[in-house]
Amino acid sequence: SMQLNAARIQFLQAQDDAVNAMKEAASKELLNVSNDKNKYRTVLKGLIVQSMLRLNEKAVLLRCREMDRKLVESIVEEAKKEFAEKTKRQAPKITMDDKVFLPPPPKSADSHEPSCSGGVVVASQDGKIVLENTLDARLNVAFRQNLPEVCIPLKGLD
Repeated sequence: SMQLNAARIQFLQAQDDAVNAMKEAASKELLNVSNDKNKYRTVLKGLIVQSMLRLNEKAVLLRCREMDRKLVESIVEEAKKEFAEKTKRQAPKITMDDKVFLPPPPKSADSHEPSCSGGVVVASQDGKIVLENTLDARLNVAFRQNLPEVCIPLKGLD
């Protein structure tokens, strides 16, 4: 029974390593999203619109990476227009946060400094509600929600 237990622990560790390797590979792919400016522009606009829909506030504070600032500023009006078309309501007032920026992309694959692959963080004006809509946060949600599906193929070894 101890051998069986040891084998189970070894299996779970291998499963965990496999999932982490998949997540790491996906994280590296995320960095390519912001390299394709046209695709990234579309993704950013979608994230901003979605954030406004989820927050449902009259005014929001928008935070992005410093390197994305000009791009985000060029999208804000389009995002507000799309919000208004979808909801038949006036879009919230968007204030760009020009004091605090999201961290830059990781300098290297094994960097442990705070980093951000892109996207936005949108908060209510009072800062009580914060919606993290970064590419990294979205990847984490996708992994958490799909973990059972990811692990099922590995269970066949049981």
